[in-house]
Formats: sequence, C-alpha cells, structure tokens
Amino acid sequence: MKNLKLSLYALLAVTLIATSCNDDDDVISDGGGEPDAFVGAVYAMTNGNGQISGIVQGANTIVSYGRNADGTLTPIGPVSTGGNGGDFDGGEGLDPLISAYALTKTDDNENLLAVNAGSNTITSFNIQDDFSLEMAGTPQPTGAEGPNSIAYTASNADGVKGIVYVSNISRTEFLGEGEPGQQGTVTGFWLLEDGTLSPIAGSTRNLANRPSAVQFSPDGNWLVVASINSGAAALASGNEDELVIYAVNNDGTLSANQVAGATSTLRDNVEGRNLPSAIGFQIVGNNYVVVTEAREFQPDGTPPAFPALQDGSVSTWQIQGDGSLSPISLDVRSGEGNTGRTACWLDFTADGSTFFVSNAIEAGLASFSFNNGVVTLLDQVAAQGVGATGNTTDPAAAFGTTEGWIDMWISDDGQYLYQLYGLDGTIGIYRVNGQSLEFIGEASGNLPDTNTQGIVAI
Repeated sequence: MKNLKLSLYALLAVTLIATSCNDDDDVISDGGGEPDAFVGAVYAMTNGNGQISGIVQGANTIVSYGRNADGTLTPIGPVSTGGNGGDFDGGEGLDPLISAYALTKTDDNENLLAVNAGSNTITSFNIQDDFSLEMAGTPQPTGAEGPNSIAYTASNADGVKGIVYVSNISRTEFLGEGEPGQQGTVTGFWLLEDGTLSPIAGSTRNLANRPSAVQFSPDGNWLVVASINSGAAALASGNEDELVIYAVNNDGTLSANQVAGATSTLRDNVEGRNLPSAIGFQIVGNNYVVVTEAREFQPDGTPPAFPALQDGSVSTWQIQGDGSLSPISLDVRSGEGNTGRTACWLDFTADGSTFFVSNAIEAGLASFSFNNGVVTLLDQVAAQGVGATGNTTDPAAAFGTTEGWIDMWISDDGQYLYQLYGLDGTIGIYRVNGQSLEFIGEASGNLPDTNTQGIVAI
C-alpha cells in the first residue's frame, strides 16, 4: 500500500475470487431498537469524503451504530470531528493513512479519540449513555504532518484521566520524500476528566521512520511505535527497526531517545525475504508484542513492484524489564504462494488464545493461535470476501473489484468481529466461535466507498 501503487500495480496480476458469504444480506439490523436496548456500539471514521486539494480530504466524520444483542447494527447517526481527512497512500482510496488505531477508545468506554489527518489535529469525544457522541473541547494540533494513530493509557496524576500519544506520518521537511523516505513524530496529550485534551509540554519525539501505529504496554510503562518503511534504501536515517520503544515518564513525557528497537528481517538477508512493513500490532498479557507485517520493500530496501510482494506475516516479541525486546516467533507467514500479501491488522479473542489478521488486497481474515508469545497459523481463510489474487496487467482490476478489508475490532464482550471494507463502504459482521468465525451479515449505506480509516467496537 504505497504511494507507488498506482504506477506499480500495472505489473500486478490478479484473478478475482468472489467468495463473499451471503451476498444477498446487504444490511442486517433489527431496524427498530431503542437506544437503551443497545448492548454496545460500533464507530467508523469516514476520513473525509472527497479530495479538496493534494493530500487534504473533506470534512471528517464519525458514523455511529448501536450494537444489538445479536451483533447486528442500527445506525445512530454521523457526527463531525471538526477536522479534515487525509490521503497519504497515493489516491487509490485503500488504507489512506497506512495505519492502525486512527480511531480508538479509552478502556472504560467513556471516550473516543480520532485523528484528522488532513488538518493535523486530533479530536476527543465523550461517549453518552445512548452511545451517541459529544465532542469534548476543540480539536488539538499535533505539530506535524498526517496524524494517523492514537494510543491511550490511564494515569494517576491529579485531575487527569489518562495519557494520549499520537503518531504523525511525517515532519514537514520529509513530506516530499514520499513513503520510502518519510520520518514522523509522536507527541503527547493529557486526557482530562471532562474528556478534553491538553498538550504535554516537551513530549514530542522525532522518529527515524514513518510510523504506522502506537500502543502503550498494559502496565503503561512503555510506548511502542511501529514503522512501515524500516530498512528502506531511501531512508536518510538508515534505521531498520520496525518497532521502537520509549519509556514513559511520570510527567507524561517519554525518554529522550528510544530505549530499544527490533526487526524480524534485516536488509539484504540471505533468505531473500522482503522487509517488514509493520502496521497493526497489540501488546497483550505479560507485555507480548504481536505485530502484523506486510512484506513490501524488497530485500535491498528498494520500493516494491507489486508482483514482488510476498506473503505477509506475524512476529512476536516480549518487552523485558529494561525495555528491550526479546524475539519469540518471527516471520510466521499469513499465507502461502503469495495468497496473503497484505497482512495489516489484527485483534484478539476474549480468552487471548486466538487472533485474527486482516489481509487488505485479498479481502480475508486469517486465524492464528497464541500461547505466551508463540503463534501458529490456524486457517488462512477464516473469513473470505471479494478479494484480488493472481495476475493482471490492469491496476483497476485490483482496486476496482476487491472490497479491501482493512481495520477490524472485536466487541468488548468478545462475541462479534466487525470488519471495515475499505473499498466498499461496508462493515462485515462475524460471530466469534472460539477459533472460527460465522458470517452474520453486513451494514452498508452510511460510509463512503473509499478513503475510510478506523473502526472501534464496544
């Protein structure tokens, strides 16, 4: 998912497989649930709706749905974020921020946090008892180009609810370098008890890569940042870390420099393996870091021609007491024979023994087992939509037919998985049955067909 895609996808060959379950089930909803009957909610972000100029998209909106007991969704209504969406992925409309957690929530389900990539701001909402949203204060500037991921952790500081960090795609001086050479930032905010955001003085840290996602460790002691261009030949910093870790100080700032970094695959490796573009990740249990890796940049660090993409993967590490990363399972493939090329997002089942990985171009979900950091591929096609595989010389055939499965989120009760179709304006609904998924239906008609980014379920 590159700025180079439109020119390189002409080399892609694609055979379409239309194996979407129950295509007749267009929108599934009880249609008449009262707000107090909802057991939860799903929020999806439009990231604008149409280009204004350059990378700036139109007004950004959160579309809210009430979640019924049977997993189906009832639209509640849209609410503005007070900012603009953005497109940093070449204009084809799939995964425009190349990120996870562009939309996230607090653990107590009281606040929703959203990026405005075209306005360089973030917005905080208070989640009401009926699951509608109310903006808290005004959007806050992030100080760099293209905020694309948000992390939250609780705080014991007086008058403060928690700490929020946002990653920015690039600093201004690197923006023109494109994805291979961009270097971004992270910056912090206090989340106050009333839901408003207040900047943390001295919290900005410059990164050696273009970030894709940020997350706090469960204990709140560490901030982990994933990168999509680690090892890229065009990267002036020369950095090859797909993950970097900062210590979190009591005053909300981070350590002056990263305390550790790691990658599953170095440049010029003897296996001829493409470099890992880490996108989605989670930190679970005893500080296990579980990362999805789209294998895009070629082994020498040059940008990929699309036919050179390889099967994506999952890698795991454990954060040690000093912040270092100990590898556990590295480069566990999410497909075979280039059938799982864009492994980019993941979420865990309630018991933590299984997680699902979304492959964007293939429009499917793979399932993996998890045991103290050790992961094993269970089923490459735990769920399958309308995807693109094989060979074609027509780039429109790839992006014009795949549903483009991107962000996903499993509901708090662990019963349902909600999958955002990035090129179809649809949310797929799946019941979680242990290590397998059961298709329930789809909700469509409320989101734009392209350029969406971010989904949260509670």
